[in-house]
Amino acid sequence: MNRSKSKTVNILDKIDTGISRENLQKISNILNDDLADEYVLLTKTRNYHWNVEDPRFNDLHKFFEEQYELISAAVDEVAERVRAVGGRTRATLKEFINSSQIREEVGSYPDADTMLGNLLSDHETIIKTLRKNVKECQDLNDEGTANFLTDKMEEHEKMAWMLRSFIS
Repeated sequence: MNRSKSKTVNILDKIDTGISRENLQKISNILNDDLADEYVLLTKTRNYHWNVEDPRFNDLHKFFEEQYELISAAVDEVAERVRAVGGRTRATLKEFINSSQIREEVGSYPDADTMLGNLLSDHETIIKTLRKNVKECQDLNDEGTANFLTDKMEEHEKMAWMLRSFIS
């Protein structure tokens, strides 16, 4: 008999914050879906930063860098929120791609205006999803996550506004 085996305790069994275990799992899934969207958008934005070709190269190169740095911070914040509610983060590229509604364009190198339009559309997709998820978290008795997602939504609204400023 192997005595070194320890009893595995589900972290959800230790959380007593007034939210049911079932609701915490639903909230974790909502957050993990957002994490996937954020991660794929991060990768796409970084791709555009590396590959933009345009007379506005310097401005766009710096702009895309600023955006992916903001998204990178959001990725970490969402992952930490998943852990705070007792969940495990999805953390592989395959999981992110399978869970995300944001799509990559493998082998495609669009022009700068298409890049801007693609990113704007992706941010708007995330905004609409976050808006729905805020309400769902409120219904699951988790105002903390609802507020967290509202903050994320506002960040994406600002990034979308900035993208619109480049589009003629």
